[in-house]
This record gives sequence, structure tokens and C-alpha cells, in this order.
Amino acid sequence: MVAPRPKRVLMIAYHFPPLAGGSGILRTLGFARHLPDCGWQPLVLSPSAFAYAQRGDSQLARIGAQATVRRTLALDAARHLAIGGRYPRCLALPDRWSSWWLSAVPAGLRMIRQYRPDAIWSTYPIATAHLIALTLQKLSGLPWVVDQRDPMLDDSDPLAPYPPEARLRRMHAWIEQRIAARSAAIVCTTPGAIAAHQRRLPQVAGERFRLIENGHDDDDDEGAAPPDGHRSRFLLLHSGVIYPSERDPQALFEALARLRHDGVLHAHNFQLVLRAAGHDAWLGGLLAKYGVHDLVTLAPLQPHHAALQEMQAADGLLLLQAANCNAQIPAKLYEYLRCRRPILALTDLAGDSAAKLRQCGIDTIGQLASSGDCARALLRFLELAHAGRAPLASASTIALQSRQARSQALADLLDHVSHRRTP
Repeated sequence: MVAPRPKRVLMIAYHFPPLAGGSGILRTLGFARHLPDCGWQPLVLSPSAFAYAQRGDSQLARIGAQATVRRTLALDAARHLAIGGRYPRCLALPDRWSSWWLSAVPAGLRMIRQYRPDAIWSTYPIATAHLIALTLQKLSGLPWVVDQRDPMLDDSDPLAPYPPEARLRRMHAWIEQRIAARSAAIVCTTPGAIAAHQRRLPQVAGERFRLIENGHDDDDDEGAAPPDGHRSRFLLLHSGVIYPSERDPQALFEALARLRHDGVLHAHNFQLVLRAAGHDAWLGGLLAKYGVHDLVTLAPLQPHHAALQEMQAADGLLLLQAANCNAQIPAKLYEYLRCRRPILALTDLAGDSAAKLRQCGIDTIGQLASSGDCARALLRFLELAHAGRAPLASASTIALQSRQARSQALADLLDHVSHRRTP
């Protein structure tokens, strides 16, 4: 009896090792690691290391042995094609790595001929990955699963549409319409993102939208250091990028200044560490403006495993998410849950991040837009954490958020669109 041909999926992703920094690579890497256990062999098509401004080898060893990886040339228009710091805007549509299409499409066709995959999967936020997948889908006829993560367009506020540049917005709208016409399924990471897509794409049947959230790896915290019970001051940690609009910390800084003025906080009993926040010059200016240099420390990027150890050792973990990102959930939220440390979320109470935390039994949440509410939420959080009564997610809830569970959801979707079931 001839053994059945293994099920394979061609995965097109910019975010993949050896790219370093940010949480974007962890979703694709998690799928590549865990899909084989769900009956699917991943064929990963990603850019060569030359495309990445920040590179590191720490995640390369985590790529599963059953994953086949092909890397092709992609030029970053801002770094490789600029003269005097300027480059033609047409070279950066829909993003700065649009040149990747030229090498990836022939390589993808060779992989399709060689490995005969059953489906194509591509992931945003580098939209060129979707253009590559769109071309390969047209040429091969394979079912295409589009991992949108977050919406490519946001027109909820006419005064501040996303993307802000009209030409790029038209390009994203065209890609989104092509996705609507040719994809077999559209995957989003939050309920709000699905709702936003459904409003803009009413022609797409509801069952074509699927929710597969981000997650954590069960082995991510192996060897992590326990919290330091003898630390003299409470360590609150924000791990990851702080965007000027989407995670603006000014209300928090104002709250810190007020609490220090009232004698509640001082440099001997409290420290906020902003790890790998980016925009350090802007943040440094804000620290000077509010006079909280002694309470807040800007810390540099470190390898992912070290960042996880730091999360595990902190007294508390800080999540920032503004109301203009209500349809998004930061990927770090899931890692925070896995670390089982108290979480303070400063966000919008009507957003998906707040809803997710409440679903997980965590109610230490305050309004990021209000310095008064930031102060109230921080004081309550510190009181609960010092007393050992800050809410934590249960073990069963944490297990439901694992990348293994997310990979099984993707495998089930691939089975559905390709009509290939595990015997």
C-alpha cells in the first residue's frame, strides 16, 4: 500500500529568523515549530538575512527540523536603494521590501513544483508577502489562507486614516480587495479586527473569516529566574516597543509625577523599566518634561529568551494600548499571561485587550487616556501585588493561549480549505 503524500503548506513570511527584535517573528516561528505535530509540514519562504537591519541567531535553533526554509534576496529601499538618505517612493510600495517579489515568486514556483504543497499561507504586516502569495495563487490555483493579523486599513476616524499616506492607502485597499476575491480564508488575531474587515468587505462570507489569536510557547520560560523577594523597590516592567500614538505613556508619566509629589512613590520604592521601547529620544524628552527620570529607566533590546527571563523575575508587568488600537491585542499580552506575574493594563476599557484580560480573570486595568485613572489603577495594582492578591490567569486559561493550540487551529483550517484530512 502506498503511503499517503504528506500534507504541506507554503508559508510566505517576512518576519522569520534571523530577524531580531519585535514579536512579529514569533507567530510564524511558532506555526513552523508546531504544525508538524498537527499533521502539516511547513515550507517557509522568507527573505535572506541581507533584508534585515537587525539580525540575531538566537531564534534559529528553534526552527523545527521538519520545516523546509528557502530564503531569497530582498532589498530594503531605505537602506540599500537610497542616495543621500532619499529614494523614490515607488520603490517602497506597498512597503520598503517590494523588491522581494522579484526573487520570491520564481523561488515559490520552484517549491510548488518540487514539494507539491496543498495550500499557501502568507502573513502581514509586510504586505509584499501577500503580493507574492497572490501571484503564486493565481499561477498554481492552490487555496490561499491570508494571515491578516491586524487590518491593513483603518478608516474609522476620517481625520486620521491608516495608512496616513493616500497613495499607500489606495495600494492597501487594492490588496485587500484582491484578498477578498482570491483567498480561501482570512485570519485575524482579534474579534475587533474581524469586525473591521467585515465592515469593509461585506462581499466576503462570514465563515471565511477565522480568529486565530497570538499566543505563547509552553517552553518559553524554562530556566527563568524567580522574582527577587529581597528587592528594595517594586519593579514594574514594560517589555517591547512604545509607539508615540498607539502606546503614548504621557498620562502615565503625569500620574507618576503626581504620586511622587504626594509622597506615595519615590526612587527607593518603585522603578518602571521600559525595555526595548524604541523612540528613546522622544521618551527621554518626556521623562525630562514630567521630571520622572528617577522613577523610569530606558533599557536596550536584548535576546528574546533574556527578555522572557526578565518578565518572569519582575514584580509586575505593564501593558500599554491606546483606544486607537482597540481592535488589536499586543502579542506580549500572551507572554505576560504565561509568565504568571501580576499585570497592570493601561488601555481602553472598551478595547479587545481589556476584554481579553477580563476573559482571563484579570481586572487590574486602567484608562491610558486619563492620568487620574492611571494613578488610581497603579495604586490599586501596587496594593494588590504587595499583598499577594493581584489576579493571575489560571493554568487552564494559560494553556488555551499556547502556540500549540493556535497551530492546531491553523491546521484545522488548512484541512478545511485543502479538503485533506488526517486519516
